[in-house]
Amino acid sequence: MEQKINAALAPGNPGDNLTEGFNLTITRGDLATLSNLNWLNDEVINFYFNMIAARSKEDPVFPKVHFFNSFFYPKLIKTGHASLKRWTRKVDIFTVDLILVPIHLGMHWCLAAIDFRKKTVLYYDSLKGTNIQCLDALQKYLKDESLDKKKVPFDTTGWTAACPKDIPEQLNGCDCGVFTCTYAEYLSRDAKFTFNQLRMPYIRRKMVYEILSKKLL
Repeated sequence: MEQKINAALAPGNPGDNLTEGFNLTITRGDLATLSNLNWLNDEVINFYFNMIAARSKEDPVFPKVHFFNSFFYPKLIKTGHASLKRWTRKVDIFTVDLILVPIHLGMHWCLAAIDFRKKTVLYYDSLKGTNIQCLDALQKYLKDESLDKKKVPFDTTGWTAACPKDIPEQLNGCDCGVFTCTYAEYLSRDAKFTFNQLRMPYIRRKMVYEILSKKLL
């Protein structure tokens, strides 16, 4: 495993295709964002979230997960539900347990999670910031999606929204994407957060191997 990771992170042509899946191609340059203290790019984030969703489909022991890729939130904020109607033509989001949404704020990655079992909309920021705009936009999305696809108002009884602060915290300026992916991976198997900043170098290398093998460890 270490040999494969080292080979993928070795100097070479950034355009080399190292793996393909989920209608995405990951290049040497993409994987290089997982080395040292680099910022993760959209390709790595979206590939990783695809693996999380794929695992939930393959093994019924895990919660049913749907995810929206990193381009969902900018469209939601800019043009609202109308521009996203087609994104759910083949899925009824109200039949899943958990929706995961990577949130890119230009210089910072965060995670939003909609849990239909717990009736929560939560925003996980490794710098412990607050984003009420995101929480409000996602709650409005659920209402608009229900009216559009179900033709009924979304029942908001018992639903809560929050930005948890008792979560693993990022202690540098570059690991937000790794924290985002790790929050999502833990949530997708209903696991308690047991990682911290010290685990980030290990998790980065683990993610390289997982992406190369297209399977979560």
